[in-house]
Amino acid sequence: MSRPIDALLDFLRAEEARGVTHVHLDEEAKELLRDLHRRSRGAKAAGTSKVLYQAAAPVVDQPSKPAAHSAVPLRQGDEGQEASRAGQAGAPPAAVPAPVVIAAPTSGSAAERIAALAAQAENWAPARKLGTLRQTMVFSTGNPEADLMFVGEAPGYQEEQQREPFVGPAGQKLDDIIKAMGLSRPQVYISNIVKFRPATPGQTTNNRKPTAEEMASCLSFIRAEVEIVKPRCIVALGGTAGEGLLGLSGSVTGMRGKWHDFGGIPVRVTYHPSYLLRSSSIRDKRAVWEDMMEAMEKLGLPISDKQRSYFLPKP
Repeated sequence: MSRPIDALLDFLRAEEARGVTHVHLDEEAKELLRDLHRRSRGAKAAGTSKVLYQAAAPVVDQPSKPAAHSAVPLRQGDEGQEASRAGQAGAPPAAVPAPVVIAAPTSGSAAERIAALAAQAENWAPARKLGTLRQTMVFSTGNPEADLMFVGEAPGYQEEQQREPFVGPAGQKLDDIIKAMGLSRPQVYISNIVKFRPATPGQTTNNRKPTAEEMASCLSFIRAEVEIVKPRCIVALGGTAGEGLLGLSGSVTGMRGKWHDFGGIPVRVTYHPSYLLRSSSIRDKRAVWEDMMEAMEKLGLPISDKQRSYFLPKP
């Protein structure tokens, strides 16, 4: 379940991705942190972990008085070095507005709550103000009460055209995988970390992977989606999704083959469907299928002998 502090952490990760090493806390931000601390102590005293939310509000950079600020490093252990660099550059640390908290709707059906989230994403200021994402918002598709959730990195050209994640050849490959599991696309929930297609100069049909900053700007939505859908299992499609969702680094080979955790939900990282389209390796196909069988076992789905033999070398 999402916590108010998660939104603050997402914001700080976004600032770190922009290269910001220190932040200033104005009185409003400091009071918010004090309030979170009081709530945490109160929850422990009451023996409950009930999560309290603040309404979402757009981020607005506002000047504030230096005397009311406290400098906070984004990375521990680098304070002296980073402060020295900032002093040499002659630039003060960036001021931090009160962090934005996605208010996951609590009333209505799961479908209505997802629709309300999508409406917030349409004009999401933290993503819009980056200036590196295109205008068309692509949110999610599928069953908002699914046991299985797939998360990719960002929409591409065809997703932008249809305003639905994972369409076109990569989407068809994902549909094939879902079908091989004994499920259908309407039975699962499919989303992306970034809700807008990453832009490039003179862009036509070409796509690029999102930056860490772009993923951090939208990560709060995935947290809220997970809270609403309450999947029993998440599959992260591709290394970039593994990086953005779980904070991992390295290759998909190093990420897959084990279970990770996202807000208490088990997560499996596997190769992106588009990678399978480019690869002729039967080993890659088998690797993805092994990840899917792990997810099936986690969900308690039956696995036949025929399914277990998919993409194994024939005797």
